[in-house]
Amino acid sequence: MRIIGIDPGTAITGFSIIEVKNKKLNLLDHGYIRTPKGLQNCQRLNQISQDLKTIVKKWSPSRAAVEKIYFSKNVKTAISVAEARGVVTQIFAEQGIEVDEFGPSEIKSAVCGNGSADKKAVQKMVKLIMNLETIPKPDDVADAIAIAICSANTKIRQ
Repeated sequence: MRIIGIDPGTAITGFSIIEVKNKKLNLLDHGYIRTPKGLQNCQRLNQISQDLKTIVKKWSPSRAAVEKIYFSKNVKTAISVAEARGVVTQIFAEQGIEVDEFGPSEIKSAVCGNGSADKKAVQKMVKLIMNLETIPKPDDVADAIAIAICSANTKIRQ
């Protein structure tokens, strides 16, 4: 099973591709889609769409995992993340890829065993679980890997 993990955002959308074989996880690819600050929002969303289609075409994931929206103090940021998330989930629907959605505490629990773990703990566990030399940067990439790990752990237990 191949899973694409996505941490949606308008400026940066983190992605990861992991493969699950015999209950073992293998990180095949990870990175981010960065959109230029000066572009109109509709152009940024279109770039996310086009770049994500390229990634999906290259890796042919059978599942997708996306973080659920959570409201923080900044409503403007939440709205822009929701728009990026909408584009991402639409691409998966268009490609016939089943989408798993997880809240931040579910992801932290799956990766760290603690739903209230901080960002640094998640990053360290991503590095450890995927046997990486360094913590992936920017944070959105480590988050995307954590989201894919959460999906994989959910599917392995079923």
